[in-house]
Amino acid sequence: MLGIVAAVLFFVSFLINAADISTNDVFSSTNVMLLGLMALALHVAGIGSGVSRRR
Repeated sequence: MLGIVAAVLFFVSFLINAADISTNDVFSSTNVMLLGLMALALHVAGIGSGVSRRR
């Protein structure tokens, strides 16, 4: 699930950068890209990967 979130954040970051949209400092393309990297790192670490089956 977090992998999909990361892909969406990377796409939004690309659109902001490619269209040269002027945003405020909080919603810049670099900050959105860093949020995508954080979501991707959490996905690779196993957080939010789905149902865990414990016995």
